[in-house]
Amino acid sequence: MNPVTTAPPPRRLRADAARNQQRIIAAARELFADRGLEVTLDDVAERAGVGVGTVYRRFANKQELILEVFDQMVTELAQAVETALHHPDPWQGLVDLFEYSCMHMAGNRGFGEVILEMHDSMDRFVCMRERVQPGMQAVINRAKDVGALQPDIENGDFFAMVNMVDAVAGFARPVNTTVWRRYMTLILNGVRGDGVARMPLTEPALTEQEVEQAKSAMSACRKR
Repeated sequence: MNPVTTAPPPRRLRADAARNQQRIIAAARELFADRGLEVTLDDVAERAGVGVGTVYRRFANKQELILEVFDQMVTELAQAVETALHHPDPWQGLVDLFEYSCMHMAGNRGFGEVILEMHDSMDRFVCMRERVQPGMQAVINRAKDVGALQPDIENGDFFAMVNMVDAVAGFARPVNTTVWRRYMTLILNGVRGDGVARMPLTEPALTEQEVEQAKSAMSACRKR
């Protein structure tokens, strides 16, 4: 009888190496949020306060780092879905999850770009969908079951609505970083059930001057 062999467990990183890795990932998340995926590993090293060689020892290329950041973001989103699913108020659970999703899109230039990047790594993209979509569907179903959400709203609508808010956030970002909340509220008021109180619009609309400034910023960006 051949003896059973097992693969050795993965080596744990030394404490200083583990700290450096977390600093690198945190720096990458900040830079991707601020500037999108155009940043380099040199930029990440500078933000993290480590040598470039340290970054390359942990991540062979930027794609590897993007995937690591993406995995963290999906894990956090899955946790938000789980929290929403167990909220005692199904409508508030949906609102909290929608706000979480919009907030992370609105303040994060890189998240949408990462989603697009995932199409080059379809296994990761499918994994994300399998981890998140069933829980989101359950959150939506709970809200519909108690009459808090219009009965014809589907899972795909959730993602579409988040992207609608993100489009407004992207347009207004150069002049107003919080107005997206106004449109998030407008959308939620549009899909709520008849028995749910309308949410107040706490954010003022863009001024005419802000609209013109945002249009100018968009035009300048396209010319680059």
